Amino acid sequence: MTRRLLISYLTITLIVLLLLGVPLGAFYAQRERERLTADLDRDASVIATIYEDALEAGDPLDPTAADRYADRTGARVVVVDADGIARVDTAGEVPRDFSTRPEIVAALGGERISGTRASETLGTELLFVADPVASGGAVHGAVRLTLDMGDVNSRIRSFWFALAGVAAVVLLAVAVIGWVIARSVTRPLRELTATADRFASGDLAVMPNDIGGPAEVRALDLMMATMAVRLDGLLASQRAFVSDASHQLRTPLTALRLRLENLQVRLEQGDDVPELVDEVERAIDETGRLSELVSNLLQLARTDEHRTTLAVDARPLVTDRVDTWAAVAEEQGIGLTGPEESGASVRVRVVAGAVEQILDNLIDNAVLASTAGDEVRVELATTNSVAVVRVIDHGPGLSDDDKHDALRRFWRGDTSRSGTGLGLAIVDALATASGGSVSLSDTSGGGLTVGVELPLAPPAG
Repeated sequence: MTRRLLISYLTITLIVLLLLGVPLGAFYAQRERERLTADLDRDASVIATIYEDALEAGDPLDPTAADRYADRTGARVVVVDADGIARVDTAGEVPRDFSTRPEIVAALGGERISGTRASETLGTELLFVADPVASGGAVHGAVRLTLDMGDVNSRIRSFWFALAGVAAVVLLAVAVIGWVIARSVTRPLRELTATADRFASGDLAVMPNDIGGPAEVRALDLMMATMAVRLDGLLASQRAFVSDASHQLRTPLTALRLRLENLQVRLEQGDDVPELVDEVERAIDETGRLSELVSNLLQLARTDEHRTTLAVDARPLVTDRVDTWAAVAEEQGIGLTGPEESGASVRVRVVAGAVEQILDNLIDNAVLASTAGDEVRVELATTNSVAVVRVIDHGPGLSDDDKHDALRRFWRGDTSRSGTGLGLAIVDALATASGGSVSLSDTSGGGLTVGVELPLAPPAG
């Protein structure tokens, strides 16, 4: 990872250097050529002025000025008359015919021309400038300056080498700095990777340390630590749940097996049918208890999952469940009342089906705890931030110690009564998953009041 990161740094740096250096080098070369051409053109104009009168009059030309210029600059100076015959040549004998040279032809035609050409005799590149010598509208001759580009090209190459040297130094600096940065970044990542591997193997006891590094890496470290704690808690909860479920399922299964074995023996012995029917009914009761227990276990397991909440109106849900349970309560001589159906809307944010399941469990418990002639009341109220559903009964109630234990899974205060000990645990799990809570208190005059707080949802629309 460190090597890949370092290569990325160097690649990006090299691209940037190329994008900056190549245009800069090309610009420098172009500017040097343009500057030299401009200098030669200016010098050619000066020399043309020097020899203008002599060429117009047809007098011999004094090569002194041309020689001094050639000695000073290293350029070759050729001055030709109107026929293209050289009268001054700082590098050859005169007179000499230059009339066929393209630059001389152009200059004698009144055109100022410049450019470069390769010299076969010298084996180098030459820069030339040819200016006409004219006065009174007539061209009397031309001046051609030729300069070896070797010095200029040497300066351009030196500039390119300098750019390459700077690029090399920059790449070296980036390599050193990039290596340090890459090591500082990848070291905590390697540690996190090693920790994640141990997590994957099931070792949740390994906690990430304060590994330093960038803020993003430290945040990832913290998230992994939080995840490890959460996973460890979930696994511990799962193990406890499986242990409790296994224990609770073992009892009805054992009872069912014993009753079936007893039934088999009695069938083999030819016992009376009425007694066998009674035994079958008891076995069916155990099967029903087992089915209820499994159903509650599955319901509780679903509440342990992370589930999305949604906004619902609690009032019609509460009145619907009260109406549904009213017939059951009436059969046992128990009155069941609920809030007004026409009251104001009470929007709560809960997991799907939470309100219905909470009421089913609480009303079921309240009816079981009540006796004929008692009344169970369901209330719905709101405060500033929460909605409160209360189920009030006048049964035997719970002691303070029992209230503390009542929300635990499989807890049963009165073992003589039927039930799985999961009803209040399911209520608590649903309320917690929805962001609410459950409270147990004594009912005035005796009994138990279970209050469930649920978060209010924003108004619809």
